[in-house]
Amino acid sequence: MTESDPFRVIFVCTGNICRSPMAEVVFRDIAALQGLGDRIVSTSAGTGDWHVGEQADRRTLEALARRGYDGSAHRARQFTYDDFARNDLVVALDRTHERILRQWARDESEEGKVTLLLSFEHPDTALEHQGVLDVPDPYYADAPVFDEVLGMIESASHGLFRQLEPAIRPPRP
Repeated sequence: MTESDPFRVIFVCTGNICRSPMAEVVFRDIAALQGLGDRIVSTSAGTGDWHVGEQADRRTLEALARRGYDGSAHRARQFTYDDFARNDLVVALDRTHERILRQWARDESEEGKVTLLLSFEHPDTALEHQGVLDVPDPYYADAPVFDEVLGMIESASHGLFRQLEPAIRPPRP
């Protein structure tokens, strides 16, 4: 990554229709609100191929809209080996995804890009979630669970942004 290249983050869940699209949209919005939308590229993918080409789950889109986000442009896709090379950071939404991604990594450099989203939660929020490391999959749940999951993703995404911001923000003249 050169100084002019954007920092690339990919969020990964199971089917790329619930959690990872939420994280992609939220993180992109955080960067834009901080004036760094041109310095960060936020994408998402799934470990599975069940939903490739589909929009995010209707309940995901509704949860995002209730909080002022627009996820309508999202189309699900599967994570590929090339995603390791294309991205600076690979963010797993739960430990199962993290384990799969580490197994798919072809070397230590790729494996070193893999991290867990909730590891970036603010300590106060982490205490509230009692050390939970996995963003729960809301797929088989109703709207309130999607809202709760989105709240977890927002909190951890703010923490992730705070960690990355010093390296991403261009130096002042």
